[in-house]
Amino acid sequence: MNSTMSIPRSLTSLVLTLGVLGACGGPSPDGGAPAPAVRRFLSLGTAPPGGAFFVVGGALAEVAAANGPEGWQVTAEATQGSRENIRRLIDGDLDFALSNAAITYFAVRGETSWDRPYDVASVMTLAPNVALFLTPASSGIRTIADLRGKRVVLGPSGAGFEDFVTPILEAHGLGLGDLQALNAPQSSAVDLLTDASADAAFLGGAVPTASIVQAASSMDLYFVPFDPEVRERLIADYPFFHPATIPAGTYRGQDADFVGLDVGSMHLIAAASADEETVYQFTRTIYENRRQVVERHAAGRAIQPQVVVRRTGTPFHPGAVRYYREIGIWPEDAGTEGSAGDAAAGQPAAGEPEAGEG
Repeated sequence: MNSTMSIPRSLTSLVLTLGVLGACGGPSPDGGAPAPAVRRFLSLGTAPPGGAFFVVGGALAEVAAANGPEGWQVTAEATQGSRENIRRLIDGDLDFALSNAAITYFAVRGETSWDRPYDVASVMTLAPNVALFLTPASSGIRTIADLRGKRVVLGPSGAGFEDFVTPILEAHGLGLGDLQALNAPQSSAVDLLTDASADAAFLGGAVPTASIVQAASSMDLYFVPFDPEVRERLIADYPFFHPATIPAGTYRGQDADFVGLDVGSMHLIAAASADEETVYQFTRTIYENRRQVVERHAAGRAIQPQVVVRRTGTPFHPGAVRYYREIGIWPEDAGTEGSAGDAAAGQPAAGEPEAGEG
């Protein structure tokens, strides 16, 4: 185990705060050249390779390392996804992480499969997480009800996909027990589809999603539709489900718009106890250099005023709120919850990509 993981969070916060002060520069005690900045090591949890979290998390880490205060060293770490990220934030093993907003929603409340409330905070709401069931075109599966008894990949074990997959299945008359559920990361799910070890897979993330691009390049796919009435009911019943459309031509063989679901936006989170100055500087660095994120993944287009403060049911960290207030995009009637109105309700904001892992 990395020895730095045993450092108490209070000491880590002190070191990071001193690092921010050192990064501002200043004369040395003898009046000579400024003292060198204190080196700061920050980690950002992502997800397994193959999904959007892995790529977007890498982009955020690169941009923060290149543009943050002097001395910053930011690394992206592949994890099993949202559930591991949330736990490791609380344990102090990660400084920042990506998570699915639906999973975080239940974690902060200690509901569904969470054993207790986990005190994490939102830093920045990012791209919609547009996920769907995919199957080889030759499988004969044409509806979600057809998945009964089939071998279906439902994400990595322990990632928390059941928080949003279960309501979708139940609304279509199925339960998790009605499927032969398989657990695998998105890249492995494509392999299972390719060699016929799985009949279907639940894949998605920010659009375009690498795993779906890979699957579509190797086989003819069928995009299993949501029942229109069921989809509308899910959007009405759950705060983390929102409408999302994947434009025609996004993936090979996808000749028409796919009317889908944002099953919980990707968002950047931190422990609620994280050092305020660290979160402030990280938020500022990513927001002010968002064009560089876009250069690495299209999901960076979501880093804009109407989206980053969008309410997802998880309170925002004071360090992030302080920055958003400084630049005038924080709605003062929102407390720490985030924006109200259309943006909070999940409607596409001006210029936001309509289509966006858990």
